[in-house]
Amino acid sequence: MGFIEQNSRALQRRLGDWVDRGLDRQVRLAVTGLSRSGKTAFITALVNQLEHACDDARLPLWGVARTGRLLGVRRVGQLNAHIPSFAYERGLERLFGDPPAWPEPTRGVAEIRLAIRYRPTGAVRRRLSDTATLYLDIVDYPGEWLLDLPLLDLDYRQWSAMVLASLRDPVVRELAAPWLQHQLRAEQGFDERLAAELAQAYTAFLHACKERLGLSLIQPGRFVLPGEYAGAPMLQFVPWAWNEPLAETAEGSMYATLAHRYEQYKRHLVRGFYKEHFSRFDRQIVLVDCLQALNAGPDGFEDMRQAIGRIMQSFSYGKSSWWRRLFVPRIDRLLFVASKADHVTPDQHYNMVSLLQHIVQSARGQARFEGVTTDCLAIAAVRATEPGTGRHGGVELPGIRGHGLDGERLFVAPGRVPPAPPEPAWWRDREGAFDAFRPLRMARGHAMPHIRLDAALEFLLGDKMA
Repeated sequence: MGFIEQNSRALQRRLGDWVDRGLDRQVRLAVTGLSRSGKTAFITALVNQLEHACDDARLPLWGVARTGRLLGVRRVGQLNAHIPSFAYERGLERLFGDPPAWPEPTRGVAEIRLAIRYRPTGAVRRRLSDTATLYLDIVDYPGEWLLDLPLLDLDYRQWSAMVLASLRDPVVRELAAPWLQHQLRAEQGFDERLAAELAQAYTAFLHACKERLGLSLIQPGRFVLPGEYAGAPMLQFVPWAWNEPLAETAEGSMYATLAHRYEQYKRHLVRGFYKEHFSRFDRQIVLVDCLQALNAGPDGFEDMRQAIGRIMQSFSYGKSSWWRRLFVPRIDRLLFVASKADHVTPDQHYNMVSLLQHIVQSARGQARFEGVTTDCLAIAAVRATEPGTGRHGGVELPGIRGHGLDGERLFVAPGRVPPAPPEPAWWRDREGAFDAFRPLRMARGHAMPHIRLDAALEFLLGDKMA
């Protein structure tokens, strides 16, 4: 294929994208969430449900499917050929495997595009054709990278001060000891080998905060999941934790070079990533693992709340008219989801939603102020348990049955989810952590069992398919 023909086809794709956006026939969906909130499993399950929506429907709350107007869904080629395709088949292999397992977590940006064909009810669309097609673009990316978006509003000095404030906690400071033990002066000459050692020790500190303390606000996110930039000098800096420079430091000094690398990191990785992906979304779903946050204890729970709040400040919200859809796409529908609703008994789903509403109250309020339609749901994209009853101490208790991540059969009575951020007494009196489960055994070729995934579809796409 010649150069002119390649460019001609690329231009045709972009023109088609422009027309689809202008006619409201395209939705670009941001699936947002912190690490381990279930983004990859959600996308895999969503595509699975859509592919089986006409022959194995489990979507009674999705209006276009319930009324028989859905004609079919298929995967089609994505517009951005330079971005890897979402590993949908690999996710299915794990979920339908023996034993079943959750999909591997995201390691980089990936996309998948679906064409959804249906019979429209709107007078304008029916005049144009008896059938219509909505193109749904879904983007997956590591939760760790999402945490870098708040850095766009912080310079090196401000970011360093924020990290230093977290070190007031003696447990966190103990984990930071390996990189804090170095004694640096702002004006000393830059040492490449020392910078690499510091960055390696700081990365180990971030991993320890995440794995041992259950903290969510891990920055810079690319340190723990660098992708193709592993070993790049741009990822070899640390927050300044030593004596502040009294005046502007000379070029080539330790302080000036670390500050320069921080700004390069923001310019090339964070801002570039934001412009290419996040500035072009139309709809957004935010997955929040409330149970994992509760398991992390009061400090971990509060850290998660702050992380969600800072992340949400980085998105562009507001009413998206047809004119804005062409040139300045903005998110006009925002769905907050408490994931893993099957890890508690059904009577606790209301409390999960109530707790989620408290966690995202500030972000949701700001979005509403900008005219964005919002909602909160408790869902399980792929069911991992079944409700049941069991006896304990001669008393019959409601609970859930499933298999733990190690394969052991479990029947647990998970207990009560607090409907609001817990008071000290809740943390003191709780009986134990919420258990983790592997997926149920499922027959390949069928839609996966879920909880309220159809309600999420209706909220995100229902108005586009009238």
